[in-house]
Amino acid sequence: MSTPRFKKDKEIIADYESQVKEIRAQLVEQQKCLDQQTEMRVQLLQDLQDFFRKKAEIEMEYSRNLEKLAERFMAKTRSTKDHQQYKKDQNLLSPVNCWYLLLNQVRRESKDHATLSDIYLNNVIMRFMQISEDSTRLLKKSKEIAFQLQEDLMKVLNELYTVMKTYHMYHSESISAESKLKEAEKQEEKQISRVDPVFSIRMEDKYAKRSSVKKIEKMKEKRQAKYSENKLKSVKARNEYLLTLEATNASVFKYYIHDLSDLIDCCDLGYHASLNRALRTYLSAEYNLETSRHEGLDIIENAVDSLDPRSDRQRFMEMYPSAFCPPTKFDFQPHMGDEMCQISVQPPVNGELILRFQQLQSRLATLKIENEEIKKTSEATLTTIQDMVTIEDYDVSECFHHSRSTESVKSTVSETYLSKPSIAKRRANQQETEQFYFIKFREFLEGSNLITKLQAKHDLLKRTLGEGHRADYMTTRHSNGAHKTHTGTRRPRPRSVFNVRLFNGNLESFIKDSGQAIPRVVESCIRYINLYGLQHQGIFRVSGSQLEVNDIKNSFERGNDPLMDDENNHDINSVAGVLKLYFRGLENPLFPKERFNDLLSCIRIDNLYERALYIRKILLTIPRSVLIVMRYLFAFLNHLSQYSDENMMDPYNLAICFGPTLMPTPDSQDQVSCQAHVNEIIKTIIIHHETIFPDAKELDGPMYEKCMAGGDYCEHGALDEVDNEGGTETHTSEDEGEPIEAIAKFDYVGRSSRELSFKKGASLLLYQRASEDWWEGRHNGIDGLVPHQYIVVQDMT
Repeated sequence: MSTPRFKKDKEIIADYESQVKEIRAQLVEQQKCLDQQTEMRVQLLQDLQDFFRKKAEIEMEYSRNLEKLAERFMAKTRSTKDHQQYKKDQNLLSPVNCWYLLLNQVRRESKDHATLSDIYLNNVIMRFMQISEDSTRLLKKSKEIAFQLQEDLMKVLNELYTVMKTYHMYHSESISAESKLKEAEKQEEKQISRVDPVFSIRMEDKYAKRSSVKKIEKMKEKRQAKYSENKLKSVKARNEYLLTLEATNASVFKYYIHDLSDLIDCCDLGYHASLNRALRTYLSAEYNLETSRHEGLDIIENAVDSLDPRSDRQRFMEMYPSAFCPPTKFDFQPHMGDEMCQISVQPPVNGELILRFQQLQSRLATLKIENEEIKKTSEATLTTIQDMVTIEDYDVSECFHHSRSTESVKSTVSETYLSKPSIAKRRANQQETEQFYFIKFREFLEGSNLITKLQAKHDLLKRTLGEGHRADYMTTRHSNGAHKTHTGTRRPRPRSVFNVRLFNGNLESFIKDSGQAIPRVVESCIRYINLYGLQHQGIFRVSGSQLEVNDIKNSFERGNDPLMDDENNHDINSVAGVLKLYFRGLENPLFPKERFNDLLSCIRIDNLYERALYIRKILLTIPRSVLIVMRYLFAFLNHLSQYSDENMMDPYNLAICFGPTLMPTPDSQDQVSCQAHVNEIIKTIIIHHETIFPDAKELDGPMYEKCMAGGDYCEHGALDEVDNEGGTETHTSEDEGEPIEAIAKFDYVGRSSRELSFKKGASLLLYQRASEDWWEGRHNGIDGLVPHQYIVVQDMT
C-alpha cells in the first residue's frame, strides 16, 4: 500500500469521526435544550402561581374593604327614618333608593371579588401547579425515549463505521493483490523474453529457464486467484457499505426531521391546551365579574333615570302627615250669642259692598297680570338653572382610553370642562342665577298669596251679592264705557282630541284614546333604528345626548314625529334612549306586575322550547293591546340581535338593557337576586319570540317589518324591478294593466313621502309587489308604497 493512499484513508476516517463527534455533541445539546425548556416552563408557571396568589390576596383585601365600607354606611342608615320607612312599606324617596342600591352594589362587588379570590386560589393556581407537575413528568418520560433513540442512532453510526473500515480493508487488499498480480505478469514476460530459441544455447540452461518460467506461471496463477478473491470481497464490502450508508443517512434524517419534532411534541403534550383552560378560567371569572357589575350598574342606572322630584315630593309629604296635613278650617266664633254667620247685605252696607267688590275685581285683574309676568320670568330662570345643573359633564370616557401616550389622566381631565377654572365660573353663574330665581320666586309667592286672599274675599262677595247685582253692575259699566268687562278668570280652552299622557302614562289608556295600535314613539324609534342603527355598536348600552333625548321626547309629546324624515340626522343612541325612556316611564310596566312571579317560575324549566311555551301561556292572559305592542317590540329586538357581530348586542346583552325596564322587580323582592332571572326570561323571549307571540292570524294587529321604507324602499337598497338575468324575480301581477283591489286591515300613517296613508276599511289599488313587505299602489289618486301587513288582497287572479 502506498503511503499517499494510506494517508488519504486516515483523513477519511478522521473526517468521519469528526462528523460523528459533532452529532454526539448535538445529541447532548438536545437534552440540555429540553431540560432548559422545561425549566423555563416551570419557572413561568411558578410566576403565574405567585401572580395569581398575590392577586387573590388583593381581591380578598379589596372585598373586605368594600364590605366594611358598605357595612359602615348601612349601620349609619339603619337608624334613620328613611330606613324605618323602607322596612315598613318598601317605599323610598328616589334619591334614597339610589343610595340603597349603591350600597347594595358595593356589597355585590364585595361578594364578587371574594368569589374571584377563591377562584384564583382554589382553581386557577391549582391548574398551574398541575401543569407544572405534568411538564416535569412528561420531560422525564420524553428524555427516556430520547436516550433510547440516541443510543440506536449511535449504534447505526458505529455500524456504518465498521462497515466502512471493512470496505477500506478489503479494497486495500484488492489493490495490493492486483499490484502483485501485475508484478507477476511483468516477471513472466521478462522470463519468456529471455528464453532464446537458437540451438546454440546449451540444453542445461534451456531446461533451467523453462523451469523458471513454470514457477512464475504458478506464482501468477496463485496471485490471480488471490486477486479474484480479494476483488470479490472488496465488491461485496463496497455494496454493504453503500447499503449501510443509505440506511444510516435515512436514520439520521428521520431522527432530526421527524423524531425530534415528535419528542418535542411529547414534552408539549397537553401543555398548551391545559394552559389555555387555566387562562380561560381566569377570563371567564373576569368576564362574569364584569357582567355582574354591569347588571348591578344597570339597576342603579334605572334608579337614576327614575329620579322624580314630583313623586318624591308627594312621598315626602306622606311620610310626615302630621307636619304637612292641612289643618281644619277655622270656624266662625260668634260673640255674645250673635247667630248671624253671613255677610250682611242690608241697604246701609249694600253700596259699600258693591264698591268693595268692584275694587277687589280691579285689583285682582292688575295683580294677576303682574304675577303672571313674574311667573314667566321665574319659570324662564328656573329653566336656565335646570340647564346648568343638567349639563352633561359626567362623561369621563376619555380618561380611560388606553394608549401609548405618557400623559397622565390629570392632564387629560384638566383640558375639559371639569377643570377648576371652568367649574368655578359655572358655579358662580349658577349661584347668581339662583339668587335671581329666589327673588322672583318669593315675589311670585307673595303675589299669589295676596291674590288668594283677595280672590277669597271677591268670591265670597260675589256669592253674597248674587249674580243679579253682578250682571246689573257689569251691564251698566259696559254701557257707560267707563271700564271694560274683566271677570278675572280665563275662558276655558277647548280640550284636545285625547288627553292621555304619552310618556309616564298608561299604555292601555293611550292606545284606547289615541287609536294607535303601536304608540307612534315606539313605531317611529324602531323604524329609525331599523333604517340606520342595526349595525351600530353598543346600541341601547351607550347613552345618547340627554339634550337630544329631551328634544325628541318633547316633540313626540306635542304630537309631532321628529323621526319622520328619511335623513340620518339624529344620534342613534339618543333615539334608542327615547325608546327605553318611554317603556321605563310607563305607569304600568309592559310586563304586568301581577304576572311577575308566574314568569319568574319558568326559570326552573331547563328545556328552552318548553319554557317558551310556558311564557306564551302566561302572556296570552294580558290585555290584547299590550300584547300587540309586546310582539312588535320583541320581533324588533330579535332582528337587532341578528346583527350582534357588528353591534355587539346579542340577546343576552339586550336582555340586560331591557330587563329592568320592561319587567322591573317588585319592591317586595330582592332586586339583586331576581335581576339575573329577569334577564334570562327577556333573553328567552327575544330568541323564541315567534313561538311565544301569536301570529297575525291569531292576534289581529300590526306586525314588525324587517325591511322598512326609507329614502329607498328598503334599508338594504332600492327594490325596483330587476332583470331576470340578474337572478332576481320581480313580483308582479299577471296583467300589469289591471290593478289588484285590496282592503286596509288597520289604520296606517305614512312615515315618508313614498308611503301612502289610509284608514281601516279603505279601498286601495295595487299595481305590483315592490318587495316581500311592500306593494306599489294608489289611494285617493296618489301613488306610493303600501305595507303588505296592513292590507287584505281581494283578488290575485
